[in-house]
Amino acid sequence: MNEQLDAIERQVSKRNFDSPPLHLWHPPLSGEIDIRITADGDWLHEGRRIERDSIVRLFASILRREEDGEYYLVTPGEKWRIRVDLHPLVATDVERDASGVLCITLNTGKRVLVDEEHPLFLEPAVGGVAGIRLDHGLTAIFSRPAWYRLVEYAEEVDGTTSIRSGASCFRLDGGGGRP
Repeated sequence: MNEQLDAIERQVSKRNFDSPPLHLWHPPLSGEIDIRITADGDWLHEGRRIERDSIVRLFASILRREEDGEYYLVTPGEKWRIRVDLHPLVATDVERDASGVLCITLNTGKRVLVDEEHPLFLEPAVGGVAGIRLDHGLTAIFSRPAWYRLVEYAEEVDGTTSIRSGASCFRLDGGGGRP
């Protein structure tokens, strides 16, 4: 297995897999693969944590959630179902730029702007902590430090605690819910 991971890692280091064209790939289901993403964002293969960040980044880049609510690793020729306990990704940091737009850093290192296309929501399964909707039907839940940092940006808008990001405004009053 280590030789296979070494080969994958070498291929990953040669390419930018940040945003492959998943919307163009529609292979038939190849089956299930024993990969599970835990509620705290750990990726497990056959019950053991995947230690190589480059492999997690690669898998995250080809992950999508389909209309059936299931998660799949997708390539042009294969589609493998995996298990996700709660949300596949974790927001590890949040920053506000000079123009007032919030930028979220994910556990894969990818950065996403909070906007109408990538809105915030509250996750009742973890006490109303914020999450963010991402491309390809994915979501990320905020880690505790990122959640506390996000709350620091909260302000009162029309009598409701809210978060502004550029022209977008998201309520933190219990609205939203799991996507």
